[in-house]
Amino acid sequence: MKITVNDCLKMDAFAGARLLACPQNIERRVRSVSVLDESDLSMGVERNGIKEQMVITHFWTSKDNAEAQAEAVTALGSKEISALVIYLNESGVRTVSPEVIAAAERVGLPLITINDTGKITYAMLIEQVLDKILYGHNYSDNILNNTIYHLLNFEKHSNFPAALSEAAIHNGYQIVLMTEEFNPILTVETRHQVKIEYAVQTARKQDAFHVNTFTRVDIEGVITYWGYIDIKDKKYILVIVDNDDNYSATEMTKLAETIQLAIGMWKYTPERDSRSEFIKSAVRGDLSFCHTLLDEAGLRGMQFPAVFLARDIDADVLMDTLDTYKSKYGFYAMTECDDNEVYCIVYAEDGQDKGIYVKNACIDMYEQLKSGRKDSRIFHITGTQTLESAVDGFRLINKTWKYMETVFPYKRVFSKYEISMVCDCVFMQTGSQAMKKMYLDLLEPFEREVSTNKGKLLLDTLSTFVLDAGMNSNKTAEFMSIHNNTVQYRLKKANEILGAEMTANRIIPGLTMALAIKRLEEK
Repeated sequence: MKITVNDCLKMDAFAGARLLACPQNIERRVRSVSVLDESDLSMGVERNGIKEQMVITHFWTSKDNAEAQAEAVTALGSKEISALVIYLNESGVRTVSPEVIAAAERVGLPLITINDTGKITYAMLIEQVLDKILYGHNYSDNILNNTIYHLLNFEKHSNFPAALSEAAIHNGYQIVLMTEEFNPILTVETRHQVKIEYAVQTARKQDAFHVNTFTRVDIEGVITYWGYIDIKDKKYILVIVDNDDNYSATEMTKLAETIQLAIGMWKYTPERDSRSEFIKSAVRGDLSFCHTLLDEAGLRGMQFPAVFLARDIDADVLMDTLDTYKSKYGFYAMTECDDNEVYCIVYAEDGQDKGIYVKNACIDMYEQLKSGRKDSRIFHITGTQTLESAVDGFRLINKTWKYMETVFPYKRVFSKYEISMVCDCVFMQTGSQAMKKMYLDLLEPFEREVSTNKGKLLLDTLSTFVLDAGMNSNKTAEFMSIHNNTVQYRLKKANEILGAEMTANRIIPGLTMALAIKRLEEK
C-alpha cells in the first residue's frame, strides 16, 4: 500500500514526535524502514541511503559530533530517503543542533525526533510502518483482499481471465503471463504504456527473472514486477504492472501467489504458445503447420529475411545482442533454445527496402556474436523473404551444420553459400557415387604423379589456400605456420600437377567441390 511520511506521523509509534525540518516534503512515499547504527557512519549512509526508505537512528557513534551528523544528513538527503528519524536519549543525542537541522533543510529531508523513553522502540516503529505498507488502512484498501474477492467470484465470472481482468481494473494493476520463451499468452491491460517486447528486453538486462522472488523493474517510469510461477508443472513468467506505483514488492509477491492459487482453483490452462509452436515447426521443416499458425501467431503479412542456428554461445549473451539489434534496426525475432543450441527466425514488416536493411543488419549481428568467442559457430541463411524460403533455410542448416567444420575448420560464421556447397558435397558423398568419383578424380594426379607424402603436402596446402584462406597466400602461410615463399612454391607445383591455372574462374568451382568432398572423406 502507498503510504507517506505524513501517514507515519499519525501512527501511535510517532506519538509526541517532532518534525524539525521540511514539513513541505512530508507527502514523500515510504516504501521501507531501516536502522542506521553502524560504527562507521559513512558505511551506514551507504547501506541505508535507499530512495523512499525511512531511516531511524540514535547517532550513537557520533552523538557528540554535530558536524558528522550534518554530513550524514546531507548524504542521506542526496540519496532521496523518505525521512530521517532521530531518537533522543540522555546517554546519546539529547537535542538536534541547528547545524544538523539546517543541513536537512538544504537537502529537503524531513527530520523527525522521538524521545527515547523506552516506550517506543525501534521494533514497535518498524512493525507499525511495515504493517501500514503491507495492509493499508482497512479491508477495502487491501489489494490482496480485493483481488481474492474478484478472483473467487465464481458466480459472476465464467472463466479465470474474466475474473483476473476485473480484479486488475479495480486495483490499478496489469498482468502479462508469458512462456519462458517470452511469448505472451494472457494479457490484462488497463493502460497501454510500454510495449511488452521492450519491457522484456529491459527486464532481462536487469536480471529480473528469479525463481523464488519478484523483482521490481522501472521501465521508463512504469513500475513492473517480474517472476516465475508454476502452472501444471510448467514454468511461466508473470509480469505485474503497478499502474500508479501504489504497492510494495512484498505485496506484489503475495499478489502473484494469490493469482497462482486462483489459477489452480479455476483449473485454468494457458492457451497454446502459437509463436513457440511456429518456430518449432519451422525448425523441423513443417511448412504446412507454420501456415496454419500464421494468423494465431500474428505473423500474417510478415517477411522472413533470415534464419540461423547459433551453437556454443551463451544464451543470455545472444539474447542481449539480439535485443540490441532488434531495437536499433526495427525487426523482430523468435528463438528456440535447446542446451547449447539457439535457433532463431527473424521477421519484419513486408517491404523490399526493409528486407535489404534487415539483411545487412543481421550479417553485422553475426559478426558481433562471434567476436571474442572462439568456440561459437553460427549457421545462417540470410537474404530470404518468404516463409517457404525460411523453412527451407532451416532444412538446409539441419542437414549440413555437423559437416561444416570438417570442410571449413577455421570459420565460425557460415552463410548460405558455404552451406549450399557443403550440402551438395554431402549428397554426393552419401548418395551419388559417380558424381563423387568424378570430383575426386580431379585430385587423383596428386597421388599418381608424385610421392604419397609430397602429394599429401601439396594437397593440404591447396585445400588451405582454397577453402580456408580465400586464395590468399599470406593467410595460407599463417594457417599452416610456414613461410609465404614455401606456399608460393607448393601452389606452383600444384598448378603443374593440375595442368590448369587453379584460380581461373572456370577451374575454381570444380576444384573447390573436389577439395571439400576430400575433406569429408578423410573425416
